[in-house]
Amino acid sequence: MATLILSVVGSDRPGLTQALAGAVFSAGGNWLESHLSRLGGLYVGSVRVEVAAEGVEALRAAVQAVDAQGLEVRIAPAVETPGEGGGDAMLFSLVGQDRPGIVRQVTAVLSGLDVNIEAFDSRLSTEAHSGAPLFHTEARLRLPAGLTAGAVQAALEAISGEIMVDISLAPARAG
Repeated sequence: MATLILSVVGSDRPGLTQALAGAVFSAGGNWLESHLSRLGGLYVGSVRVEVAAEGVEALRAAVQAVDAQGLEVRIAPAVETPGEGGGDAMLFSLVGQDRPGIVRQVTAVLSGLDVNIEAFDSRLSTEAHSGAPLFHTEARLRLPAGLTAGAVQAALEAISGEIMVDISLAPARAG
């Protein structure tokens, strides 16, 4: 069996997920997991599928038909890693008034600590009283072996005043 990642982007419209699912099914594939959303007026995301080795070319052909309908689809082999490795999994959240550079500063701290960002979601909302834009981030982090959550918390708190955000870090639940 081959495990593949389908990366997709195209103008959002009804039926795109169904067209993608149909392509996977027609090649004898199994849809394992996905992250699909509307972002900036586009349909974007990724899908992890499993297909028999002899079905890979059928999947490529089926995806070309979807691509011809205006949804750009790229296929890449998944990289299977033994176990999750590293240290603890943590959930990180941040909220603060929106301004350029928040993501750059936070990710610089995490990268400097060799923390892996396994999932990263962000969005804007409006502050209820002032109407000011608020920036929200939720992320799943994997700490390297030997790094404590306390050290990550301290490093993030060191910049939280500068970028004027509230942060929280909590252990991720298994599963």
